[in-house]
Amino acid sequence: MDRKLLDILCCPTSKQPLALLNAAELAAVNHAIAAGGLRRAGGEPQSATLAEGLITRDHKIVYRIDDGIPVLLADEAIATAGIANFPR
Repeated sequence: MDRKLLDILCCPTSKQPLALLNAAELAAVNHAIAAGGLRRAGGEPQSATLAEGLITRDHKIVYRIDDGIPVLLADEAIATAGIANFPR
């Protein structure tokens, strides 16, 4: 992801800055997706694993990146509270 773009992106709900998920965070999210039951904020199940994603500063919300494009829609957010052993 382009660093200049990352510097200006923020969470649409909390307005917190976003950072790229690190390897441990990405692995935890993908493990939860593979286990099933992980839902987006809008109630839709998240069935596809993430190649990369963005996380809020407080580490509570994850947004996926599809083909290099951040999906910054509140209904598409994934709460980390529902992910067991999510690194904080």
